[in-house]
Amino acid sequence: MTSSTTSRGAATRALLSLAIGSFGIGMTEFVVMGLLPNIARDLNPAAWAASPDEAIAQAGWLISLYALGVVVGAPTIAGSVARFPRHRVMIVLAAALTFFTLLTVVAPTFELVAASRFLAGLPHGAYFGIGALVAADALGPGNRAKGVAFVLTGLTIANVVGVPIGTFLGQQVGWRAAFAVVTGIFLLATVCIALFVPHHPGVPGRRLRDELRVFRIGQVWFALGIGAVGFGGFFAMYSYIAPMITDVAGQPEWTVSLVLVLVGVGMTAGNVVGGTLADKDLRFWLLTGLLALGAASVGLALTAGWIVSLVLFAFLVAFFGAALSPAIQTRLMDVAEDNQSIAAALNHSALNIGNSLGAFLGGLAIAAGLGLVAPAWVGALLALGGFVVAALSYRVEKRAGRAAAGHRVPVAEAAQTAITGSIPTQR
Repeated sequence: MTSSTTSRGAATRALLSLAIGSFGIGMTEFVVMGLLPNIARDLNPAAWAASPDEAIAQAGWLISLYALGVVVGAPTIAGSVARFPRHRVMIVLAAALTFFTLLTVVAPTFELVAASRFLAGLPHGAYFGIGALVAADALGPGNRAKGVAFVLTGLTIANVVGVPIGTFLGQQVGWRAAFAVVTGIFLLATVCIALFVPHHPGVPGRRLRDELRVFRIGQVWFALGIGAVGFGGFFAMYSYIAPMITDVAGQPEWTVSLVLVLVGVGMTAGNVVGGTLADKDLRFWLLTGLLALGAASVGLALTAGWIVSLVLFAFLVAFFGAALSPAIQTRLMDVAEDNQSIAAALNHSALNIGNSLGAFLGGLAIAAGLGLVAPAWVGALLALGGFVVAALSYRVEKRAGRAAAGHRVPVAEAAQTAITGSIPTQR
């Protein structure tokens, strides 16, 4: 790209095309959480008649299966297609998201809807990982982070605007209508990527086996564990926020969309603040953030019967959960050595294991008769578990003679290494 006006316009169109897809991903991943009672009532009417709580817990599998799809697809797809032209890969990934989301719209049974959610999760991580590489080059040298941030803006806006609107639409017209809208968004993204994203070569000769060497590093497993366990504390709450609002706090169904807006704002603010805090002192913030997430979950569990306190603590859970994301990403970059590209993809896997684990354990707690507030207690335990894993990781690292401060990479540089695949010079 040159610095001409035409080139800047072409770059903006390419980035906007990618951002449309990330907006759709944000909606398809999170809108199901606000519509969980509606889906349970529609797909499992017999179970709903016998026990709405158990029906909701079963519907929570849709969240877990999507997350498992991300876990499986992120490293395998990203590693397997590294040698192909990236603009073509992005077209295929966007088309796959379109098709699999359409299956969710038309699937007649719970089992088929569940299968479609798993399939829809497969392209998720690869879309963001490869999309980051394309976005990094779109604006040229010196503007890599801006390109990536532009694409990720779609995901942020989805949580603030798309998910609440989709939830309201699904409540009024039927939950399938929300996924029909998401299908249209993915279709638009596919067309725009085909038209506006320029040629972008892959890495000829790069093999999946080369990428998988990262799993030989013990600290990588610790970092993945922090994301998988600790971040699950956020999803345990978020997965069952709708029944907490309607059944525990006694609010009408339409208030769910309003609360989701505030939760989205909390996630957006947390992501911004978390990057700054992790840049200043990664170890301190990672440990402190996990404890704060657990404390906010306890506050939610104790006061969920009052809508004002429910909104406050749900906001705080969202804030601290999102604020941990850049810290977990940076920690993974610290310990991945020269395997930076797959490390970026693995971050999506780890966080979505947390998604799956939080939704699954929260559903088990509800099904066991512990009530609709039980997922908040589960979230607190998961956050504490993440703290233990993080503390153990640093302790093992210290014993091995590798001080954490000497290996820490600032968040901005970590984002660059995820894009370029190179390790910044230690300072």
